[in-house]
Amino acid sequence: MDRREFIASTLAIGATSLAGCTNTLPPLPPGELDGASLDLGHLLRAPNFPQPSETRRIPVVIVGAGIGGLSAGWKLAKSGFGDFLMVELEAEAGGNSRAGSNAVSAYPWGAHYLPLPNREATAVRELLAELGVLQGDPQAERPRYDERYLCSTPQERLYRNGQWQEGILPQTGVSAAEREQYRRFYALMEGFRQRRDLGKDGVSRRAFALPMAYASRAPDLLALDKLTMRDWLLAQKLDSPQLHWYVDYACRDDYGTGSAEVSAWAGIHYFASRNGEAQDAASDTVLTAPEGNAWLARGMAQSITKRVGDRLLKNALAFRVVDTGKQIEVDLWLPVEKRTLRLVADQLIWAAPVFLVPHIFVGHAALKAAARSYSHAPWLVANLTLSRFPEDRTGAPPAWDNVLHSGPGLGYVVATHQQMRLRPAATVFTYYRALNDMTPQQGRALLHDTPREVWAEKILAELERPHPDIRAVTTRLDIFRNGHAMARPVPGFLSGNARQHFVADGKRIRFAHADVSGFSLF
Repeated sequence: MDRREFIASTLAIGATSLAGCTNTLPPLPPGELDGASLDLGHLLRAPNFPQPSETRRIPVVIVGAGIGGLSAGWKLAKSGFGDFLMVELEAEAGGNSRAGSNAVSAYPWGAHYLPLPNREATAVRELLAELGVLQGDPQAERPRYDERYLCSTPQERLYRNGQWQEGILPQTGVSAAEREQYRRFYALMEGFRQRRDLGKDGVSRRAFALPMAYASRAPDLLALDKLTMRDWLLAQKLDSPQLHWYVDYACRDDYGTGSAEVSAWAGIHYFASRNGEAQDAASDTVLTAPEGNAWLARGMAQSITKRVGDRLLKNALAFRVVDTGKQIEVDLWLPVEKRTLRLVADQLIWAAPVFLVPHIFVGHAALKAAARSYSHAPWLVANLTLSRFPEDRTGAPPAWDNVLHSGPGLGYVVATHQQMRLRPAATVFTYYRALNDMTPQQGRALLHDTPREVWAEKILAELERPHPDIRAVTTRLDIFRNGHAMARPVPGFLSGNARQHFVADGKRIRFAHADVSGFSLF
């Protein structure tokens, strides 16, 4: 289905529903259609910016103030170095970890949880300790965490065949043969989780780790990047439809891409890399807050300001980067001031998505070619403000993460779940959809061309299955579009040569965006 058919079908459904009912459906709730700054970013397609009206000298420039840029600034500030500037296209820092809020609750516009960090994730633990969320020794095998950030139970449930069940792996109506495949799959994942390899440097490394740079480079593991996760399952004689649905869901949830297109290495990484533990929580517990991961971005930004002062320039479009051989020139378009600012730096940390490199960097033919080999997943997030918790189908009680078995979306998280109120007077549902059922280019066109009303109708119709009165209790429905939400770890990409151009630091340029790893995980 192309985007014109998508829009036309939705409008036709709405018209038919209204014509066939004596009591018409309630009007769509108000809201906004938001997202990444498309109009500003699209100026790069045909750049026509004025010459700089000012030149400013700064030793270190960080382009991009998402998690990558904030992390770079945070580490610099912690080391006592404050002579840097972070440049951000949007009106606020945070990237995929931004959030919104209203009178009911804060809510995420993107990333919404953090797995318990394992011991390799030293910087993550260091940050959590500074923010007071990890309590005690950051290097403890099983640290203690502030219970306000440990996801309250129940953590997950699945809507399937007209009722809810606990957990996400389908259980009802599953044959004994399929359950045996479940057991074999988890045994394989546990084997990967426990495996360690001795590298050429004499260091013992886990097969799969976070950060991924600490993972084993054993040839048989790297070979997993050459085939899809779906094909790997079939090669293990795992053909259970419900197991395949579950693994496909996991790939769409973390990578915005289905298991038939995600590399087996990335698919297994989802299950085998998370081995963090805590004194006061099960190992599969996640850290979260009503605003998703925005508290992590905000914490780093506040830490930077406290140590070295405000180092963020917002609403600034980087449109030209030149390495002169002695220094780096970064030209910025400041739309509010309608002028160009040139920054002259000794070092550039590029913490913006790499797909922008061919549009902005002068020269660097190899980098540009490598950047063009990336593929990014389009993504849609909607926040539904509800006057009360809607009518619910039978089965498991409301959870933090509520997954729908069939349909285009991934389900929703409940922003007020951490308040431990099963039936709050008002709440916010954050709905997620990866547009993986079409090419990324088609998905971006659909995001660009589809009116908010069409998305709102689709989302409400989908959520009516488990919540028949969702329309009646939804007072507002805001939609956020992200055309390049995350890099897609397709077969051959993680182990290929293109990504290595961004992994290695240059003399004056280094890359710090999540794209460097090939997938968007904190």
